[in-house]
Amino acid sequence: MNQRLEIVLRVTADLNLARDWELVLLAQGLSPSLRPADGGIVLSVPEAEADRARSALLANDNENALKLVERSEPAGSWSVLAGSVVSGIFILVMFCVTTVWLPTVSWFERGGADADRILHGELWRAVTALTLHADVAHAVSNAAAAAIFIGMVSSLLGLGLGCALVLLAGAGGNLANAFLQGSPHVSIGASTAVFGAVGLVSGLTVAKHRREPSTRRRAWLPIAAALALLGMLGSGGVRVDIWAHLFGLVVGAVLGVFIGYAAPRRAGSRMQWVFGGAAVGVMIYSWTLALR
Repeated sequence: MNQRLEIVLRVTADLNLARDWELVLLAQGLSPSLRPADGGIVLSVPEAEADRARSALLANDNENALKLVERSEPAGSWSVLAGSVVSGIFILVMFCVTTVWLPTVSWFERGGADADRILHGELWRAVTALTLHADVAHAVSNAAAAAIFIGMVSSLLGLGLGCALVLLAGAGGNLANAFLQGSPHVSIGASTAVFGAVGLVSGLTVAKHRREPSTRRRAWLPIAAALALLGMLGSGGVRVDIWAHLFGLVVGAVLGVFIGYAAPRRAGSRMQWVFGGAAVGVMIYSWTLALR
C-alpha cells in the first residue's frame, strides 16, 4: 500500500498555535495533519504541498507580527495628556507675555501675519502669528481647542512629531492665506494650527483606511467630518479668518496622508525629541528674527 510522503513543517508544544497553523493551511485548500510527538505537536503536509504551505505560514507569521507591533505600541494616553497640557499652557503663557507681562514690546506689529510683509520676505510671521491673541477670550478658546486636537495628534504620532507637524500645518496655512489675501490683510491666532491638527487627524485616518481593504470605501469620510467641523467651529464670527482655517486644515490633511503612508509606525523616543526640539527651535528663531 502506498503511503503519501509527509513533510514536517513545524513543531510546537502549544496545541492552540498548532491548530491555528492548521486552519491557515486548510483555508488555502491544503491537507495539513497534526500528530503528537516527543517535542510536542507536529504539523505536516503532503510533499507536493510543502512549498505552498511554507509560503502560507510565512505570510501568516508576517501578518501576525505586524498586528503584534501595532498592539504593543503605547495607547497614547501619556501623549494625549502631554500634547494637551503643553499646547494649552503654551498659548496661555504667550498671551500673558505679549499682553500682560511685556505689553511695551511691539509683538503684534512685529509678529502678526501681515500678508504684504510676508510676500516681501518676512516668512517668519507665518510662525510668530500663531502665538499672538487679541484678548483673553481669543486665547482661552484657542488654548482649549488646541488641548483637544493637538492632544489627538500627539496620541497618533507622539508629542514631538505631532507638535512639529501642527506647527508646519499652521505656518503653511498662514503662508497660503497671505498669498491669497494679499495686502493689507493681517491675521493672528493659533486657530490656523488648531485646524491644521484637525486636518492631520483626518489625513492620518484616511491613510489608515486606504491601507485596509475592508475600510477603503470609507476612507474619505474623515475629510468630510473635518470640513463639517470647519463649518461649525471655524466659519462664524466677525473676526474669524475662514481662509486661514481652511488652508490650515488642507495643509494638515496633506501632511497627515503623507505621513500615514510614508511612516505608518510611530517614531521612536529619540526622533520625538529631535522633532520636538526642531519645533521649539523654529519658534525661537522666528521670534528672534521678528524682534531683531
